[in-house]
Amino acid sequence: MTRREIRDSAFKLVFEQLLRDDDIQELYAIAEEIDEITVNDEVKEIVEGTLAHAGELDEIIAGYSKTRSLSRISKLNLAILRIAIYESLYDDKTPINAAISEAINLSMMYTYQEDTSFINGVLGAFSKDVQKKNEENA
Repeated sequence: MTRREIRDSAFKLVFEQLLRDDDIQELYAIAEEIDEITVNDEVKEIVEGTLAHAGELDEIIAGYSKTRSLSRISKLNLAILRIAIYESLYDDKTPINAAISEAINLSMMYTYQEDTSFINGVLGAFSKDVQKKNEENA
């Protein structure tokens, strides 16, 4: 699987969990049963990491979302933002620019144009602050 396919499967599972609030193991079983979403260790790592840090990720998203409160962000957008920020903070294999680029690609595939602009704005502001902190700590 390519990294993009892994991220796409992880996105679908995180989104489904937001919609149904089911146990993630149950969602893995359903995904494997219908055989439309690949579930492997790499997908599980992103999904479980994103879910484990959801509260922290939501605080970050809320801090950078200037036009929408967290409760007004669609679950599609929330899943995309959570995964991108999770990967930026916790996945050493994924540079922040790659995580943002992939989030924009997911957004273009699954959301409206204005949602893509919103996601790009939130992640762009987040990225600038992360880069600024990295420069200060260097």
